[in-house]
Amino acid sequence: MPHIPLYQEVILIGKGIGFAKKNGDIVPQDQAEKTFLLKSEQEQTQYKQLMAYIDPQLMEILNDIIVLIETRMGQTLHEHIHVALTDHLSFAINRANQNVQFSNPFLFEIESLYPKEFQVAHEVVSMIKDKVGVSFPAGEIGFIALHIHSAVTDKTIHDINRHHQLIAKLVEIIEENLKVKLERNNINYNRLIQHLHRAIERVYQGEQLGQQTNLANMLKVTYPLCYNLAWKLVKVMQQQLHIHVDESEVLYLTIHLQRLMQS
Repeated sequence: MPHIPLYQEVILIGKGIGFAKKNGDIVPQDQAEKTFLLKSEQEQTQYKQLMAYIDPQLMEILNDIIVLIETRMGQTLHEHIHVALTDHLSFAINRANQNVQFSNPFLFEIESLYPKEFQVAHEVVSMIKDKVGVSFPAGEIGFIALHIHSAVTDKTIHDINRHHQLIAKLVEIIEENLKVKLERNNINYNRLIQHLHRAIERVYQGEQLGQQTNLANMLKVTYPLCYNLAWKLVKVMQQQLHIHVDESEVLYLTIHLQRLMQS
């Protein structure tokens, strides 16, 4: 078994691992089914607070869920999932027991953008129903998928939601300017939000698509409505993200918008 480096505090997960143990007792490493370290002092404090009010049996199930997620995603998750998802699920269970439900306006977009996370979130919801006897509404799958995506990418839930709100705003502008109502289950809508999502990622990574002067001139003349709308969208992205957006994004947005008009 691999050696665990010495840290001041390490969290060990295992069946009955704390039974009959007192402060200062040694816990054999082979009793731990899962070991994780919270390096952040803030994460440590928050996790201890969670342990104080969450039932130990429920905490065990929530830890099993995190192990399931890590296994299904096939990669190590960022440590903040132990606090963020544990806190979210415990409150979600309480809300469900009290028949308090929250809608998720980005459910379709989340499923489209993060299909693997969404599928694993389905498994998490099924596991909670089997182990806890609580049925979650469909929107909860989306919220869990966001937490999984956050743990895989180390992006904050705040930033992920901010990007979804930006995409929703861009879609609204497109519908107003093209005078269309985009069908959420349409393949071209799916392609559009995928493109908008990748465009936001490119902005943060500083990736440029390269200058296409001839293509720009052709699109400007051939599809003036879509070309001008694409410029409007890019300006909104720059205002919301506070980062320069490469002008070449206009060209690819123009092509997507024209495709929408033809569908």
